[in-house]
Amino acid sequence: MTRKLSVLVVDNEELVANSLVQILNMFGFNASSGYSGSQAIDRANTAAFDVLISEVVMDGLTGIDSAIEILKVLPNCKVLLVSGDNRTDDMLKDAHEGGHDFDILAKPVHPSVIIDRLKAMSVVN
Repeated sequence: MTRKLSVLVVDNEELVANSLVQILNMFGFNASSGYSGSQAIDRANTAAFDVLISEVVMDGLTGIDSAIEILKVLPNCKVLLVSGDNRTDDMLKDAHEGGHDFDILAKPVHPSVIIDRLKAMSVVN
């Protein structure tokens, strides 16, 4: 029996995070939500996640900053960023210069796109 992929969904819009978590759980993933970058880091320090799905632009820590911190504790965690903000390109460029390359999807993202990405990741693991 294969283990369910553990997914942390982070978005400062709680409805967005909670809706995606419900959908992912219906499709057989073990998903839970966080509502800020710092909360995501706290969660990663207490539970091992296979995948982080995070909004990029949030109050406080960005999704990129929190992903970099989470990778320090969970180096095998895959990161999938989502954003509807045009400032994201510059943030991704800065992260790339720091040695981090992240997959990003433009909002709005249909849940089926995320599910397909997660299925592809679980085959690789």
